[in-house]
Amino acid sequence: MLIFFLLGYLTVTFSGKADIIIAGILCGGSIFVAIMLTITFMLMKRTKERSIDIAEVLIGVIDARDPNLNGHSRHVQNLTMLLYEYIPVSKKKLINRVSLEYAALMHDVGKLGIPESILNKPSKLTDEEWTIMRQHPDIGIKLLEPLRSFEHVFPWILYHHEHIDGTGYHNIKGWRIPYASRIIAVADTYSAITMKRSYKAPRSHEEALSIMRSVAGSQLDEELVNIFCSIPKERIIACQPEKIEFHIEETPVSETSA
Repeated sequence: MLIFFLLGYLTVTFSGKADIIIAGILCGGSIFVAIMLTITFMLMKRTKERSIDIAEVLIGVIDARDPNLNGHSRHVQNLTMLLYEYIPVSKKKLINRVSLEYAALMHDVGKLGIPESILNKPSKLTDEEWTIMRQHPDIGIKLLEPLRSFEHVFPWILYHHEHIDGTGYHNIKGWRIPYASRIIAVADTYSAITMKRSYKAPRSHEEALSIMRSVAGSQLDEELVNIFCSIPKERIIACQPEKIEFHIEETPVSETSA
């Protein structure tokens, strides 16, 4: 680009047709810039699509491993983005919307590193099993480390199980917990309460809000809980994704097979 304008400048200097040449330079420069912007936009769009594909594959693997989580990550993502719509504009400026969407979708990706015997256990976990389960945010960050484009959302994923009073997984409290993590925590809590799982029946919308209000200010961000509870019920219910059924067909093994 600099060479192009330099050649144009030299041409204008040693010729007498400045107006025509300058017009040509500006026209050519505009075309060049337009082409470069188009190429850049296409590359950024392709990178974003590839990132989404990677995220979708990871979440699909998680859902396939644990029937109790089938649709949970997508549910949390939908609820997170709904809550984002209602938070103050001043707070929205602190969080990139697309980044928040990625973080919400991948908040449980670390469960890929948790044994299925723990994930699918139909009864209460032991203290030892809980210790392992609580490692999933850290495991998630380890799994995502090669994806440098996601680096800025790592803290949001890592601290989504922190409590306002400091009794969460990493004992971070209050304002030290990333605001995005606090948003995801509210969505995650609602989803966990209203989801049907092998070891518990789902709670109703009203029950979920009641439980969330009871832990506002201690476990969850009180302001965010109040905002969430003010969202019309039909909009929250609409966030529930369709469940995906996984069927694995077994191929009969003949007696002659090794």
